[in-house]
Amino acid sequence: MSEPATVKMVEYAEASDEVRAVFDDIMATKGIDFVPNAWKVFASHPPSLKRLWYGLKEVMAPGALDPKFKEMIAIAVSATNGCDYCTRSHTAAARKLGMSDAEYGELIAVVGMFNQTNKMSDAYKIPVDEVFLRAW
Repeated sequence: MSEPATVKMVEYAEASDEVRAVFDDIMATKGIDFVPNAWKVFASHPPSLKRLWYGLKEVMAPGALDPKFKEMIAIAVSATNGCDYCTRSHTAAARKLGMSDAEYGELIAVVGMFNQTNKMSDAYKIPVDEVFLRAW
């Protein structure tokens, strides 16, 4: 069983109109019928809830990168940062968008490889090649 949050989660029934409006947008945008725990925790500080949700909604919207690819990037960052909640929630979102077992396996292999080589490169203090510093 996971540890409780460090603040009281805001349940939908107890939410202010301001928070409830954000919760409604989260559920409508994600096509779900519940408010995920992360958003209930962030709602303990409504300005953060609004900033995080509307920022995330903008960043994750379709653009040059498709939504599944963006969710896969979120998995990579979340796994690297050690955020179990985020890794699991973005994995679920990517699965909903069609991420296959093969794609997930390759993603985790890339994450593992680059976490290893990044740590080794940092430990060795490898100087950056001049060509990589040029504007593309």
